[in-house]
Amino acid sequence: MYRCEIIANQSVQDEIVSLMEEHIPDILYTIVPLVVGRGKNSYKMGSATWPETNFLLVSYVADENLPKMRAIIKAVKERFTDEGIKLFVVKAED
Repeated sequence: MYRCEIIANQSVQDEIVSLMEEHIPDILYTIVPLVVGRGKNSYKMGSATWPETNFLLVSYVADENLPKMRAIIKAVKERFTDEGIKLFVVKAED
């Protein structure tokens, strides 16, 4: 089992969630809808100066579903090349 954390611009949230539910039907997840911070190339602070914000999605994914999760994020990154989309994966203990 793996802990998957996705941090991405709010503009791609619906796309990511839809693809996850389509390709991993039994997936469970938690979304933190408003996340601010500094990424590699930009700030997402929800302020007048840096108005955009991110979301955080956390899910525990079975070993056999990890390749699907990686493929979903890869596809979204290819479609939305200008949006910050990151997937972090950590092995989780049962």
